[in-house]
Amino acid sequence: MKLHKLIASGLGTGYAPIAPGTVGSLLGIILYYFLNFGFNRFDFQQPLILVLNLVAIVAFLFIGVYAIKKVHQIWIHDAPQIVIDEVIGVWIAVFAIPFEWQYYLYALILFRFFDIVKPLYIRRLDNLKSDWSVMLDDVLAGIYANVVLQAIVYFNVL
Repeated sequence: MKLHKLIASGLGTGYAPIAPGTVGSLLGIILYYFLNFGFNRFDFQQPLILVLNLVAIVAFLFIGVYAIKKVHQIWIHDAPQIVIDEVIGVWIAVFAIPFEWQYYLYALILFRFFDIVKPLYIRRLDNLKSDWSVMLDDVLAGIYANVVLQAIVYFNVL
């Protein structure tokens, strides 16, 4: 059970006394940045980097939902300590975005905005009260953040 708590709490960031979701999102963006820093350092082909990122997102999505299911046996539904959903959501927000720290910062800000405000069906997913809904509302927030960020990159707005 300790491993499930460690995963669900985003390596313990979910225990942060203030804004655990934001702290978990920060962990996610830092992990993703350094993962891609390593890929870019070894000069992998861009399509391979995207595939590896997608595999990591999908794998940790399923691992995260499983960990959420396990900790729901001892914690309340969507307990504040559960932040693996924020980690995955922010990974989706920054997926296929140019490897520049500014874009990673924008992804973090946009993701937190969509995750907190919960527009356009995010709140509806959040209200389903299942193990999957804990993850899927953040997945959708990450998708919305990614779409906005892709437009920012494409139109060179910032």
